Amino acid sequence: MTVKPTLAEVALHAGVSTATASRALSRSTRVSREARAAVERAVAELGYVRHRAPRAGSRDTGAVAVVVCEDMLHYQSDLFYSRLLVAVERALVPHERELLVLTALRYTSRPSLLRFLRGGHVDGVILVGLRGDDALPRLLRAADVPVVSMGRPPGGADVPFVDADNVGGAAEAVRHLQSHGRRRIATIAGPADMSVGVDRLTGYRRAVRLAGTAREIVAHGDFTVASGDHAMMRLLDHSPGLDAVFAASDPMAAGALRALTRLGVHVPDDVALVGFGDDALARRTSPLLTTVRQPVEEMGARAVTELVGGAVPGRVVLGTQLVVRQSG
Repeated sequence: MTVKPTLAEVALHAGVSTATASRALSRSTRVSREARAAVERAVAELGYVRHRAPRAGSRDTGAVAVVVCEDMLHYQSDLFYSRLLVAVERALVPHERELLVLTALRYTSRPSLLRFLRGGHVDGVILVGLRGDDALPRLLRAADVPVVSMGRPPGGADVPFVDADNVGGAAEAVRHLQSHGRRRIATIAGPADMSVGVDRLTGYRRAVRLAGTAREIVAHGDFTVASGDHAMMRLLDHSPGLDAVFAASDPMAAGALRALTRLGVHVPDDVALVGFGDDALARRTSPLLTTVRQPVEEMGARAVTELVGGAVPGRVVLGTQLVVRQSG
């Protein structure tokens, strides 16, 4: 079976970057005559055939890909993803696009995924759950594939994104606990290599520091119930006098509640608890979970608008809302 050369191989053969090779094939005026000639020679010598990725607003393929940068188990167990995908699918209907869902394990090379996404099979890509300095958004942009990140992309990638106000929502949660007399407020923060984890921790820290009389008490989880349980146990070991916890996701809050209940700690009398997300899980715990509602459905619809709806892609941050129930 003959392996078709890729754009990256053309660029390497020509001695230029992938972005320069892409611009040369697009007849961009930003490419020197020497570089264009080198790319054209490489194309001829390698037998490269370009599959042009469609631009936003085109209807060449009738499909949009959502790439979830998470393992399958976590992806299927976290209600955030199901809410988001339903919203994206509904928003695509007026644009006559179908939804294609792909998963990509984090911290791994993804040559087959990149070949597919850059091969003209989709009209655009929505990236979800990016971590660290992931090269995926930059590689897609270099290949002229329309892309929007769900959440502020970490690592400074220059791509359009749609996000919730994670900093403001977290700060509001902590201020709510402070207004009810809580002074030793801990947080179960999300992963430090995800912007959502960083931003919610930033919001917690701002509110605690503004109070002036409290110190930061931090443990980390990975947005799962089990990690919330384990983090809560660590917090109680190191800070047995804490009187409130802000968990950066509802699953982690549910895990914290499970640990507290197992130890006979009463919520909210002994320890108040606030989560983030307002998933269906928040309405199934006992006591019902006080949480920060993030507009997941609106975020999904807005991502579609930014990608294929004719809008000029930008940086969109949507507001959050504190939902007070029984836990804090």
